[in-house]
Amino acid sequence: MRPVLHPALVNGRWGDPALYVETLFEKHVILFDLGNIDALSPRQIQRIEHIFVSHAHIDHFVGFDRLLRILAGREKKIHLYGPAEFVDRVRHKLHAYQWNLVDRYVSDLIFIVTEIGSSFETRTVSFRLKKAFAQDEIDQGHAVDGVIYREDAFRVSSAVLDHRTPCLAFALEETAHVNVWKNRLADLVLPIGPWLRDLKHAVIENRPDDHPILVGSQSKTGFAREMPLGRLRNLYNVTPGQRIGYVTDVADTQANRRAIIELVRGVDMLFIEAVFAAEDVALAAERAHLTTVAAGEIARAAKVRRVEPFHFSPRYHGQEKRMRAEVEEAFTASDQSLAAAGFQ
Repeated sequence: MRPVLHPALVNGRWGDPALYVETLFEKHVILFDLGNIDALSPRQIQRIEHIFVSHAHIDHFVGFDRLLRILAGREKKIHLYGPAEFVDRVRHKLHAYQWNLVDRYVSDLIFIVTEIGSSFETRTVSFRLKKAFAQDEIDQGHAVDGVIYREDAFRVSSAVLDHRTPCLAFALEETAHVNVWKNRLADLVLPIGPWLRDLKHAVIENRPDDHPILVGSQSKTGFAREMPLGRLRNLYNVTPGQRIGYVTDVADTQANRRAIIELVRGVDMLFIEAVFAAEDVALAAERAHLTTVAAGEIARAAKVRRVEPFHFSPRYHGQEKRMRAEVEEAFTASDQSLAAAGFQ
């Protein structure tokens, strides 16, 4: 299966948390956490459409100012999600600046901000540049089964964890994966091209057999014709979608472990903080963070396919090999050892 989701840690395993997830064949990008994003080019920032913020500690939210600086004056809508009181924090950020000249802007920048409470109650508001970012209430609701964002191709679920403040963990799931067989395209003398994206969307959206698909591109290849979806169904098969988990800044408690494991069980790739080394478990408890061992144990108990530790403390600079080895050792530990520790 060719991966559709391509995640990358903006600042590596040591810097401010920010996970940039590109979607194959799509223009939009999803961002988890909003730490320092200076490493992203303006073009990369302009592609972002949805940002999921775990909590508003400075290393997870300081990038909002660069985001605002790059996007102000452009026609853009950004969806932001965060824990309780997140709406107020975004409003304070926006209102720290003066917007008396917004009538001169041709384009409008809109932030749609949703905060998620401890029982998954939600509140959504908007802030528009052309209204000097005045706050407009949009909706109040509830995130059913923890799902806080959904579209035809993807959904994002969340868990509310404890970091001595509410902190969100996230799971991104591709609804289904449509695999197109190149040899079957060749058999029907059909080209490879952007039209396959429309085909995949139609499949994921459960369109009927008579739904028209424009095959090829008149402008690029000189070949374009409409075909009903039903005639194209032998070109592909559908498999379960790709899944990515994102967990950072959580205390190592049984309640947090249970919630994380339930959220990310079986994901293809788990990005999980491993702030402190195994020997510094007392310091991790004091700071409400995970150790390398805790991160590996959680990933093992959740039966994830691959674990990607990050958010290492600067105190371990030059020791990345050691930190990753500690995570991996706990991740590959026997089921018996995990059961004895009470994590299955």
